[in-house]
Amino acid sequence: MIDNLAQAVKADILIVDDTPDNLRVLSAMLTNRGYEVRKALNGQRAIASVHSEPPNLILLDIKMPEMDGYEVCKQLKAAPRTCEVPIIFISALDDALDKVRAFAAGGVDYVTKPFQEAEVLARIEHQLRIQRLQHQLVEQNKELLRSNRELEQFAYVVSHDLQQPLQSVTGFVKLLQLKYEPMLDRMAQDYLNRIHETGSRMQRLIQDLLTYAQVDKQEQEFQMIDCNQIFDQVLDNLQEAIITKHATITHDILPVVQGNEIQLIQLFQNLIGNGIKFVPFDVNPKIHVSVIQQKNQWQIGIQDNGIGIKAENYEQIFEIFQRVHSAETYTGTGIGLATCKKIVEQHKGQIWVTSQLGEGTTFYFTLPVANADTGLEKR
Repeated sequence: MIDNLAQAVKADILIVDDTPDNLRVLSAMLTNRGYEVRKALNGQRAIASVHSEPPNLILLDIKMPEMDGYEVCKQLKAAPRTCEVPIIFISALDDALDKVRAFAAGGVDYVTKPFQEAEVLARIEHQLRIQRLQHQLVEQNKELLRSNRELEQFAYVVSHDLQQPLQSVTGFVKLLQLKYEPMLDRMAQDYLNRIHETGSRMQRLIQDLLTYAQVDKQEQEFQMIDCNQIFDQVLDNLQEAIITKHATITHDILPVVQGNEIQLIQLFQNLIGNGIKFVPFDVNPKIHVSVIQQKNQWQIGIQDNGIGIKAENYEQIFEIFQRVHSAETYTGTGIGLATCKKIVEQHKGQIWVTSQLGEGTTFYFTLPVANADTGLEKR
């Protein structure tokens, strides 16, 4: 009880009723509980009071002259400044249709007169608690977004600044190997090779971090993009891996979509590249890109014959730095699929995976149909 009283001290409640006696009773009851109370004898005064300074909650009678409670509620809910204020109807009308109409107008609760004090107080405290929790959630979401932006900015700056010194390290290692190879024994050569391989992995990690951080770093211009041309570019980029692994890649006719060309290349390249990479060492990769139109979106699937993914890892793999295989077994940084998810969401789509261990994996993602009203023309 003490906790509820402490929470209620600063709560501001507006009582709207055309009967002065009702106002006095409710006002005394709420004041004794520590609430700050305002009063209005009609709908017009109530609306003016709420627009001047929105209260935490409104207790609203229905039967009032000139403007009834339904109309007051509708007008308050229609205004951006006042639409979030919870309204509890307190009325002598006890027909089910009256209650339905009250909720349809925007009320959050309904108390029938004559009311019990304990019931009214309990309903008020319940609504104020919901309001506090909603405000906390909004603030937590704002803080989370701010933290994420700062983290991505930090990752971008650190990664960018690390590139040059790391390139110098790997470059000098290569010079040592070229110039002093005849003078180095096998152990020294092995050490230098390990330094160079580690440096190369760090460079890939830095590049992937930069790509991830830049996906939504700035506003993107979305244009009409032929995904068939995207596919051809991706095959050119992956040509060495395709030849080395003897990969076979087929595709349906791909759609024209609204999007960012660079990001869509990254999306297709990451997913097709994974299909080439994650196969048993004695298996030639076979990848097929399928297309299905579903209402206002394209569903694109990239199916492979690789090692598969356990069902419990389906969500994990789209999180940054999450890997389900060791870097020694399959190279990678654990950022590629997180980047794919970010790109798809930038394009107002969704991404998910289905898989069968030992048989293969299919990554699905959706992109809006080009002529659909998606709001992607400019971001």
